[in-house]
Amino acid sequence: MAIKIGILGYGNLGRGVECAIKQNPDMELAAVFTRRDPKQVSILTKTASVCHVSEASDWQDRIDVMILCGGSATDLPEQTPAYAKMFNVVDSFDTHANIPAHFENVDKAAKAAGKVGIISVGWDPGMFSLNRMYASAILPNGKDYTFWGKGVSQGHSDAIRRIEGVKDAKQYTIPVETALEAVREGRNPELSTREKHTRECFVVLEEGADAAKVEQEIRTMPNYFADYDTTVHFISEEELNRDHSGIPHGGFVLRSGRTGWEAENSHLIEYRLKLDSNPEFTSSVIIAYARAAYRLAKEGLSGAKTVFDIAPAYLSAKSGEELRASML
Repeated sequence: MAIKIGILGYGNLGRGVECAIKQNPDMELAAVFTRRDPKQVSILTKTASVCHVSEASDWQDRIDVMILCGGSATDLPEQTPAYAKMFNVVDSFDTHANIPAHFENVDKAAKAAGKVGIISVGWDPGMFSLNRMYASAILPNGKDYTFWGKGVSQGHSDAIRRIEGVKDAKQYTIPVETALEAVREGRNPELSTREKHTRECFVVLEEGADAAKVEQEIRTMPNYFADYDTTVHFISEEELNRDHSGIPHGGFVLRSGRTGWEAENSHLIEYRLKLDSNPEFTSSVIIAYARAAYRLAKEGLSGAKTVFDIAPAYLSAKSGEELRASML
């Protein structure tokens, strides 16, 4: 029997989740829930329902896992604990500094309801987190480095769009190439946040908005822009649609470490992602963890989980026997 998936929010990430479900034969989309008028929302899956978010509670017996596709700035801190009281949930909360508090809030709600809530799923946090953990466990004498981009950050773009006076925006995260090469050469540089990345913002203003005020709010936003060299470009809506319609991203996780009695041998672990579509790749990771949430719930587990807590076999549609025969 197929795992029945619900999608809350039908933006870039929600559409990506819908596409990912199509590629996983053990899953089916049951319903999409939207804050908009459902009659105005057209989805690709003809067999699924489109409902207003106010109807979600009526679906508790018809959905195995609810995927929460809201933004990390204001949606998920409220939504994930609320929906974990009704469903097994997966979210992509990506404000790294606030993950511990978010985990606690979701854990409390999910345990009280006997549900599983997997948070911060995607590629960072998510796949990059796993690679940092694996590499540091294997090379304890070493240093971690993470570089993002060049690419569009959905979370950062969403945070800009929520500023008063902003009509639309895209934000690119760009690695500092000299810093990346210093790591690859084994120099183990000490790099500040500002020395590793720059941030470039392309912003469309609402008519009459104060550009200087918007720029100041972007540059000083904690957890997003305050610690980076940030460039803000104000452009027209036509320019944004013409030149910045894609959502590419990617990045690198590296660990430089040493082994041997006198630490005489050096090693470099590097994991790279190059993504045509940030939301579609993120969605593909989320769907794998939705399978894990379903399986964990079937085993009677509850509470919040992260990618660190879940064995890799829970992500795969293959059985343990198939995995051992084909991938081990």
